[in-house]
Amino acid sequence: MKVHGAKRFPRLYPILDAELVLREVVDDRVRRQALLRRVVAELADAGVEILQYRNKQDADETVAEDARVIREAAGGMKLILNDRVALAARIGWDGVHVGQEDLPAREARKLVGPAAWVGLSTHNETQLRAANLEPVDYIAIGPVFATASKANPDPVIGLEGVRRALSLTNKPLVAIGGITAETAAAVIEAGADAVAVIAAIFAPGLNAGQSARDFLTIFK
Repeated sequence: MKVHGAKRFPRLYPILDAELVLREVVDDRVRRQALLRRVVAELADAGVEILQYRNKQDADETVAEDARVIREAAGGMKLILNDRVALAARIGWDGVHVGQEDLPAREARKLVGPAAWVGLSTHNETQLRAANLEPVDYIAIGPVFATASKANPDPVIGLEGVRRALSLTNKPLVAIGGITAETAAAVIEAGADAVAVIAAIFAPGLNAGQSARDFLTIFK
């Protein structure tokens, strides 16, 4: 497992997507907060070490309130906020994750400071080579497999894309996109330091804690 500075990267990186998880309680503050607390506590009890919160649709004030609830339930878990760099800095979360169309990673680093984690999404070799020169703690690469978590996903890179990515960076490599408990081991064997998972943990009908345990068992 690669280490960037003093930052060891856990094998499992769940991404709690608000549109997927909160769709039934989006306008009910009490139920929304209760659901967030329950899901995050389940992940903490399962042994999850890092969690990203992705909310593309709500106002900063709503996301900040969600963030407070998540922090209360997370224990010692590292908490990463997707995209909203200024908000991540303001609420004191552990880091931020940016995409190719978000605030540039170098600007994100200036806002959150040297101690925070900064991650950057890439989808091809050109982007990955550029990301390797940025002041980021990890690089996400994908989609590895077909995914339904994005409306307009980038082309699938497959396991060979993960192997190729490994040769292009010395930073921790997080594979994302359509990864399940059945494919996670193969993704790690291909060279990823971690797998980022959305639907395989948070899809309706799943118990997030048990799903996380299933992944963590694979990595033991």
